[in-house]
Amino acid sequence: MTGKVIVPIFSILMLSACLVGPRRGGGLEVVPILPVVVEIGDDDYYSQGGYHYFYTGDRWYYSSSRDGDRRELPRSHWPREVHRRGGGWR
Repeated sequence: MTGKVIVPIFSILMLSACLVGPRRGGGLEVVPILPVVVEIGDDDYYSQGGYHYFYTGDRWYYSSSRDGDRRELPRSHWPREVHRRGGGWR
């Protein structure tokens, strides 16, 4: 009985740190949450865990490749602060 309770609870905790969404062509993909503070370059890109994140100044998008189809990242997965390399923050 204990194992039947622990597995779902563990799964919920692990998936709360990720975004699970549909992948083009079928299936699901897991996208990790961005860290609390993100540092981006002049090109407004940030890479983590095999994903590329693009910041437009008011929204975050993600893709599995830098030039691939971008999908909007839910607000719950956004960082609290965005810093530019070389100083400054947004």
